[in-house]
Amino acid sequence: MRRRLGILVPDPRARGEESGASLLPCEFGMKTFSFRARGNCPAGGNEGRCAMRRREFLKATGAAATYRLLSGYRRADARSKIEMEQLEEAARKPVLKREYFPDPVVIQSAELLENGGEYVVRVRARGGAEGYAVSNSDHMGRLYPILTQMVFPFIMGRDARDLEGIVDGVYHYDSYYKYQGLAFWVCVASAEFAILDLLGRIVQKPVGELVGEIYRREIALYRANNSRGLPAEETVELIRKDVEEIGARAAKYKLGGRMGNPEYPPGRSEKLIHLVRKVLGDEIVLYADANGSYDVREAIRIGRMLEETRHSFFEEPCPFDHYGWTKQVADALSIPIAGGEQDSSLWLFQWMIAEDVLQVVQPDLFYFGGFVRCIRVARMAQVAGIPCTPHITGAGLGYLYVLHFASCIPNPGPYQEFKGVNRKIPFECTTSDLEAKEGVVKVPTGPGWGIDLDPKFLEKARRIHA
Repeated sequence: MRRRLGILVPDPRARGEESGASLLPCEFGMKTFSFRARGNCPAGGNEGRCAMRRREFLKATGAAATYRLLSGYRRADARSKIEMEQLEEAARKPVLKREYFPDPVVIQSAELLENGGEYVVRVRARGGAEGYAVSNSDHMGRLYPILTQMVFPFIMGRDARDLEGIVDGVYHYDSYYKYQGLAFWVCVASAEFAILDLLGRIVQKPVGELVGEIYRREIALYRANNSRGLPAEETVELIRKDVEEIGARAAKYKLGGRMGNPEYPPGRSEKLIHLVRKVLGDEIVLYADANGSYDVREAIRIGRMLEETRHSFFEEPCPFDHYGWTKQVADALSIPIAGGEQDSSLWLFQWMIAEDVLQVVQPDLFYFGGFVRCIRVARMAQVAGIPCTPHITGAGLGYLYVLHFASCIPNPGPYQEFKGVNRKIPFECTTSDLEAKEGVVKVPTGPGWGIDLDPKFLEKARRIHA
């Protein structure tokens, strides 16, 4: 029960310098966290020795990769019982700002539209106001009966101002909690996104202002590359092109064979880890995603290579539901462990944060059920002084939702996931071109999600009935 390793961002002051400074306490907002060395380290030796390795790792990272530490680390065993209560308290705070809505916003209808394999949820309130959300097209084609038979009937006639009550209530209604997982929460998120758009349009405010404070108007991106099965040299060339295409200052790539499957070609990861740093240089922030490829021993071996090459987090080193394995890896390594995209339990996130299983939490905005639930995770992470960097698939308009989410929480981490723009969905956005320039995208500031779907696209769409 070990350390809180914080996020790293470029710092011109550290460029090319060997820093001998010791690790400072973590400052996150107005709260300062410290750390202690006590207990035994499962990697061998004692915790003090582990702490020293982590300091050395941070020093090396800061000097060679020109980063500075924004939030340091502290030890789980230095926390008192009240902190668990603080996590729960943070998660239970209201999300939607109801003061914007003096009058009821009763949901009169909800429908699912499909055009060219893209799925759109449309909700309409009494009085005629509408809201839209593009769903996750990778999954909705198989999941729509849950949306149309379970979620839509539940939200009909309810007051959209009680958004938290809707999200929590549908889970508990008629034993729907038994469906918990990606299949259920993608449907809930799709409905929630449309309701948020509806509410934003009513008061002429972007979604971020409805559920948080606007901390940033531009979002820095990391370019995610999903290539597997290619030789290391070809993969690095693809990563290089991806990074140059949008001027990104950070990149993420895949390691291993996914969920314990054999890697092809053999030895690709070991070669790739060193080659990508050599080709992209020390100015690029690197993340690596194993998608659960390794057991504990192999994850630690790969993790130490990532430390040597100054990577900034190691995502899903072990199968996502092997939480004990992931914790052993986190305890043995200095590099932050990221994860959570497959998880659907709020209280599991609470446990992983409290027990230092993850140092970067990554709830998926669809898979976890939408903004209300993901903001609850972000608030718990903030209490612990760690970033909440959401996961999103490249389907639909996921990148748009990431921009709004990262704009309205204080702790999103320095870079957000970007897998490219979906050009299949025609829309107009008057406040941002949504194009990445020098690795940054401007967040739309129009009402709701800040976009208007092409009316002709909607007119040609077929209504999905279960």
